[in-house]
Amino acid sequence: MSLADHPSAHADAPTSPAGVDLASRLRVWTTTVDHKRVGIMYVLMAVVFLVIGGVEAVAMRIQLWSSDLEVISPDVFNQLFTMHGTTMVFFVGMPILIGIGNYVVPLMIGARDMAFPRLNALGFWVTLFGGLLTYFSLATGGAPAIGWFAYAPLTETTFARSAAVDFWALGLIVAGIGTVTAAMNFVATILAMRAPGMTLNKIPFFTWTMLWTSVQILIAVPPLTAALVMVLFDRELGAHFFDVQNGGSALLWQHLFWFFGHPEVYILILPVFGMVSEIIPVFSRKVLFGYEFMAAATMAIAFISLGVWAHHMFAVGLSRQVDLFFIVASLLVSIPTGIKFFNWLATMFGGRIWFASPMLFCFGFLSMFLIGGLTGIMLALAPFDFQLTDSYFVVGHFHWVLIGGTLFGTFAGIHYWYPKVTGRMLSERLAHWQFWLLYIGFFVTFAPMHVAGMLGMPRRIFSYEPDRAWEIWNQLATIGALIQAPSYLIFVYNLVSSYRHGKIAGDDPWDAWTLEWTTSSPPPTYNFGTIPTVHSRRPLWDTKHPDDPDWQYE
Repeated sequence: MSLADHPSAHADAPTSPAGVDLASRLRVWTTTVDHKRVGIMYVLMAVVFLVIGGVEAVAMRIQLWSSDLEVISPDVFNQLFTMHGTTMVFFVGMPILIGIGNYVVPLMIGARDMAFPRLNALGFWVTLFGGLLTYFSLATGGAPAIGWFAYAPLTETTFARSAAVDFWALGLIVAGIGTVTAAMNFVATILAMRAPGMTLNKIPFFTWTMLWTSVQILIAVPPLTAALVMVLFDRELGAHFFDVQNGGSALLWQHLFWFFGHPEVYILILPVFGMVSEIIPVFSRKVLFGYEFMAAATMAIAFISLGVWAHHMFAVGLSRQVDLFFIVASLLVSIPTGIKFFNWLATMFGGRIWFASPMLFCFGFLSMFLIGGLTGIMLALAPFDFQLTDSYFVVGHFHWVLIGGTLFGTFAGIHYWYPKVTGRMLSERLAHWQFWLLYIGFFVTFAPMHVAGMLGMPRRIFSYEPDRAWEIWNQLATIGALIQAPSYLIFVYNLVSSYRHGKIAGDDPWDAWTLEWTTSSPPPTYNFGTIPTVHSRRPLWDTKHPDDPDWQYE
């Protein structure tokens, strides 16, 4: 029997009885252990926090519109700065990627659920509770004003004695536990629950990147958790891990934080690499160029990224030898990243490219990540970094990689898999409006930051003098943020309206080839009536087009 004719491909998901009240529906969702519902809840949580983080960013940009402006107070600005960074990294970036992986990975590998369904649900609720606990700091009279990376002197001084810092640390500890449980689940699921015949060299590329992302999480998040516990010990139990006046070391916090902080860049970008590697071949009508090299590059990135953290610390006075090591390591990680970039271009070259919304967002990702990567190579050189560290040049670079790269790639994945999740298509018209507003607004927002940084504008400042020549660049950045803002509202509106009124998608609207498209849209609770047997990297396409020579990879 072909996969396309498999009984599970058209099985209807169990439906709720008519007249079920809201309380019953809520009980179903709050008690579910179905990986698909857990994944949806992760994504919805991240979208809510994305809106919150976006509002915080716009408020800061308005404050920086012109010199000597005071729309918000300095303390509130510092609180917004802390919560914006914390929100976007811990409660938008990681949850939305874990959520997409939760939904898609078991379907891609022919499994009926994650390896540990109850642990999977626990991971979501713990992560959500961590986010709420972090924002509960507002109930103490204001959020923490320490920056999202909370350098140790700020957490140790009287200035930071408010309970808000404690709630912030506790929230991130709790959220970190949720993230680690998710990573454990992905590793177990991918290694132990693949369909018969699906060897590691045949798994979909998104699944491969989720595996190595999970390995990075298991290595990088525990040191951050330990450091946060040490902060709480310093603050509440009289320890002196980071208290320099009592024999502690402020640099110890930086080492522990950035040992997490730099792999975090790749924790956020590797799943996006996987999404893009699934979408570009489908919409170019070509197989992924150099699958084996791409897979090896993913492993190389995962390991090399664990050894480059101190390039965030060039300005603290490390030795020449240490600087040289981290310069070389930082440049080395660009090699496997470059391999991926050129392989994506080679995949598209000569292809029959279809500019549907997923592919459009992939093009946005490629351009954004290229610019962010080039400025990253510049900052990897210690002499250059000495001049621009802690300037707005770094802010521009950071956002170009993590927001430009991660966000555009994530939007590509959501537009690609939304039909599978809901059974309906997103509006292409609204998707194009969202893309162009976001794309143009992004350039107008973050390109001027590079110029302002080279002109000497430091990061983390609330205001500036009128003679600094920074005003025009801040005004452009604020205009860009205001251009971007409607794109997020359009995205949320498109999600909601298409769920009710979107065009019926069918089971395989993109004419794809991986196993998730063999199921109904949305898939049944059990995913597959009979676990399929896999013979290649594109099982569904082989079934539909067994004689198409353009798709042969062996």
